[in-house]
Amino acid sequence: MSTDTSAEIKIFDRRESEARSYCRGMKAVFTKARGSEMYDSEGRSYIDFLAGCSSLNYGHNDPDMKEALMAHIAGDGIAHGLDLHTETKAGFLETFEEKILKPRGMDHRVMFTGPTGANAVEAAMKIARKVTGRHNIVAFTNGFHGVTMGALAATANGYHRGGAGTTLDGVTRMPFDGYMGSDCDTSKFLEAMLKDGSSGMDAPAAILLETVQGEGGLNAADPAWIKRVAELAHEHGALLIVDDIQAGCGRTGHFFSFEEMGVMPDIVTMAKSVSGFGLPMALTLVRPEYDVFGPAEHNGTFRGNTHAFVTAKVAIDKFWSDDAFEKELARKAEILEEALTDLAGMVPDAFLKGRGLMRGVDVGSGDLAEAICGRAFGKGLIIETSGSEDQVVKVLAPLTTPEETFRKGLNILLDAAREVTVQTNVAAE
Repeated sequence: MSTDTSAEIKIFDRRESEARSYCRGMKAVFTKARGSEMYDSEGRSYIDFLAGCSSLNYGHNDPDMKEALMAHIAGDGIAHGLDLHTETKAGFLETFEEKILKPRGMDHRVMFTGPTGANAVEAAMKIARKVTGRHNIVAFTNGFHGVTMGALAATANGYHRGGAGTTLDGVTRMPFDGYMGSDCDTSKFLEAMLKDGSSGMDAPAAILLETVQGEGGLNAADPAWIKRVAELAHEHGALLIVDDIQAGCGRTGHFFSFEEMGVMPDIVTMAKSVSGFGLPMALTLVRPEYDVFGPAEHNGTFRGNTHAFVTAKVAIDKFWSDDAFEKELARKAEILEEALTDLAGMVPDAFLKGRGLMRGVDVGSGDLAEAICGRAFGKGLIIETSGSEDQVVKVLAPLTTPEETFRKGLNILLDAAREVTVQTNVAAE
C-alpha cells in the first residue's frame, strides 16, 4: 500500500488544501472501483463501507447506468442545459413522478438546485421564509445540513460552525429525540417553547430535521416523535422540512426515510444518491402551494445535471419499480444488526444506533472508533466514524453489496474491533 513518503502521496500533501479529510486516514491512491469494491494503485482491493458517504447507494459504476450514460455521451446528448427543457430531464421527471412520487401520494414539485445537498437546504430555508414571512428556523442538536452559511446556521457541530468566521443567525436549536435521555420526550419541550409567548423563541418559518442524523452520530428519531414535531409545525404555522440527503434513496429501508411514519413533509431535500451514479445532483421537493420562487430567484449555473438525469432514471427503473429491492434491504439490515450486536459486545457500554442500512456502534470514544476503523482499513475495509466526538463506527455500505461481500466486510470489521479491543485491554492492565 502507498505510504506518506511515496511520490503519489506527496503531490496531495504538497498541493492540496488542508481542508481535505477522509484521505488523511486512508493512505492509498485509488484507481478504479466496481460494485462494492475499490482498488488502489498497487492493485489492492478494498470493500467499501463508506460509499461516498451514502452517495453510492447502488455501488460504483453500476453497469446499466454506465451503459446508458455512455450511450448518451456517444450520441452527442446534451451535456449542460441550465434549466432548459431537455429530453433527459423529461425522462427523469416522468419516471420520478410515476415510480416515486405518485405511489407515495406526494404532489410535490421538483426544484433542481445547485448540485450539493447544502444548496438544496439553502433553497428549502429560503422558501419557508418567503412563504411565512418569518425568519426563524427550528433545527436540532447534532443536526448536520451543510456548511454554506444558511445551512451551517442550522448545523449543530461546533467544529464546522467555527469555520464560518462570522455570526450564524436565524436558527433556534432544540433538543433532538433522545438528547436528554430516553425518559425525556423532547417534543414536549419544543411544544412548551412554541406555545409560550415569553419563551424567547421567534415564531418559526420551518422546523428542519433529519429522521436519522447521519453526521451527528446515527441518532434515529422515534416515528411518534417525528409525527408530533410535524403536528407542532403545522399547529404553529411553520413548514416541515425533512433533510433526506443522507438517509434517503433506500438507506433507511424505503426510498424516503419518513415513509410509514404518518407524516408528509412540506419540503424534502435530496442529494447524494439521487443521481444513482455518484454524479452531482440535488433536489428540493416542495408542495405546490409553497412553490413561491420567481424565475431564477434561486438559481445556479449547474442546477440540474443532464448526465445525472440519465443515470437517475435508470436507478429508479431498476431498483424502485416494485418492492423487491426493499425486501432485499430488510434482509441485509438483519445481517448488519447481528454483526453490529457482536461488535457492541466487545466494548463495555457500547450500543447500536441508526436504522435500516444506516447503522453503527457508539463505542464511547473517538480514539477507539478511529483505531477500529484504521485497523479495518489495513485489512481492506473502507469505513469511517461519525458523532459529536467521532465515537460511532458507522456502516454505509452500498445497498447493492452482494451478501457474501457484505458478510466478508463485516467480518473484517469484527476482526479489527476484536484486535483493537484486546490490545486496549492489555494496555490498560
